[in-house]
Amino acid sequence: MSKTVLITGGSSGIGKSIGEYLTEKGFKVYGTSRSPEKYKNSKFPVVKLDVTHPSSILSCVDEVLKKTTKIDVLINNAGVGITGPMEEIPMTEVKNNFETNLFGPIGMINAVLPSMRSQQSGLIINITSIAGYMGLPFRGVYSASKGALELITEAYRMELKAFGIQMTNIAPGDFSTNIAAGRYHAPLFDNSPYKETYGTTLETLNTHVDEGEDPKLLAKIVHKIITTNHPKIHYKVGAFLQKFSIVLKRILPDKVYERLLMSFYKL
Repeated sequence: MSKTVLITGGSSGIGKSIGEYLTEKGFKVYGTSRSPEKYKNSKFPVVKLDVTHPSSILSCVDEVLKKTTKIDVLINNAGVGITGPMEEIPMTEVKNNFETNLFGPIGMINAVLPSMRSQQSGLIINITSIAGYMGLPFRGVYSASKGALELITEAYRMELKAFGIQMTNIAPGDFSTNIAAGRYHAPLFDNSPYKETYGTTLETLNTHVDEGEDPKLLAKIVHKIITTNHPKIHYKVGAFLQKFSIVLKRILPDKVYERLLMSFYKL
């Protein structure tokens, strides 16, 4: 029997690419969206889900289980970007980001665990970010929410081994998607002390996304992980320099690494 894969945020961008690729490979794929009626022409079914609402999470998982009786793979892909000076980002937006990027994935994981435990098997893939390995200027909240999901992945892995359930995470670099369109941008205030540096950083970020990797590369990595018996704890996917930045953080003195980042962002 083909494996059933549930992908949060599977209606566009990286999630859509993963879903289409896995469908081509014979998997039974379900994507999610807050407005599934907009995706009637999708190559795989899209079910309703808002990861910021626990009741929606439970309804989504229950709907998929009723249709397939099992969920073999959960891919926590739904996420949102956020930029701005730490001082100027409204606290409500900080909380909203963590609701989607961290608390939502935790809710999804906990919702699928009972069925995975009963079948003594399952794989959960959390999509994080290379940004989660370092505190980046004007992306501090995003780095924090994705970094937290990385660490939670490590904790879950050890707790779930006894039940035959595996977990891993993929940290992408910049991929060519529409993430910038849905990202929360703190306004560029004329009287802000960060106006010049924050404005320059926004231009840099948008350029990187526009020139990013093809999302199909990430889809192929996901397929490789699903078809391997022993997934690694962490996968980094993206341009060489982005992946190498993690290595540099590990081997360089903190202040040297900080100077490199500040130079890159022209601070």
